[in-house]
Amino acid sequence: MIENRFFPEIHGNFGFGCMRLPMKDEQVDHNEFSRMADEFINTGFNYFDTAHGYLNGKSEIAIRECVAKRYDRSQFLLTNKLTTPYFNSQEDIRPFFEQQLEWCGVDYFDFYLMHAQDKNNYQKYKKCKAYETCYALKEEGLIRHFGISFHDKADVLDMILSEHPEIEIVQIQFNYVDYEDASVESRKVYEVCEKHGKPVIVMEPVKGGSLVNLPEDADKILRDLNGGSNASYALRFAASFPNMAMVLSGMSNMAQMEDNLSAMKDFEPLNEAEMEAVRKVCEIFKSLNLVPCTSCRYCIEENECPKGIRIPDLFSALNAHEAFHNWNTGYYYNNIITGGGHGKASDCIRCGKCEKVCPQHLQIRELLKDVAKTFEA
Repeated sequence: MIENRFFPEIHGNFGFGCMRLPMKDEQVDHNEFSRMADEFINTGFNYFDTAHGYLNGKSEIAIRECVAKRYDRSQFLLTNKLTTPYFNSQEDIRPFFEQQLEWCGVDYFDFYLMHAQDKNNYQKYKKCKAYETCYALKEEGLIRHFGISFHDKADVLDMILSEHPEIEIVQIQFNYVDYEDASVESRKVYEVCEKHGKPVIVMEPVKGGSLVNLPEDADKILRDLNGGSNASYALRFAASFPNMAMVLSGMSNMAQMEDNLSAMKDFEPLNEAEMEAVRKVCEIFKSLNLVPCTSCRYCIEENECPKGIRIPDLFSALNAHEAFHNWNTGYYYNNIITGGGHGKASDCIRCGKCEKVCPQHLQIRELLKDVAKTFEA
């Protein structure tokens, strides 16, 4: 396992993102998560990442029950975040932070991030003196390292890092499809981090699973390398850049855990042939014009859709229909994803609440029209 040259307390360069944990009857499957955490730690890794909005607070509780209660505090590192729906004034921040410590079953966080920073919500963090408040928590020893997660253009990140040189680390969306994407600007955002000397944590390295379940022609390109899984190429691509401190993966079952560990425990950067292969896969993705949703579920977990529309699931069905021409996506749309209190795309009342919390800045209301045309015509 490689040494982490940015933070020696981090083992390796691979972290367990706890946004997409194993579920059973709409609750986190604690037995399965415990097994996965054991495998992760026994392999030598120690970095866990959560936020209160993940699984409507269930992620934090699961970490307390499956990690914090079962391991000595010296055996794991934990990152949490301050997210905009959970404070409206400076006075709200410390009580919320203290609740997060309690929910997670710890008495400090190794890393604490200002969550999903963009041009608009950054103004709220400034108004509420969130950066100053959390940095004071760091000085008290309740936070070991202070940083941000980020979802916006490179020039916005440049502004934030210029205004807050105390930031120690930046978490960004980074994968081979978004690397040159004009809306995400992964490469440019990464280069801003380099310019300011800030190490990077990667989120969405497999783009919410999109780089695992590839269209047939793209899948064949990677299969012909006779190497690892599709996920392994995506993880290794992200970790191949010199300023990467950590690549997170949101694993939801043991098979994903084992596959990811096999790629990262003895990490090797992509070679030139592998880099060329992922470039070809990128060209195929660009030709498909898919909805760039990562299934983070902020639109339904940090916002309550008045019509109960499962927005990420609808976009996933649309992408499957476009990329794989799946005959059964219509069945899933009409019988599994919608119904039982969950609205169809055409039920959208265009309130726009979902768009305000979308890290990808998707025009969800317009995209739902496309879903309705495909499945309800």
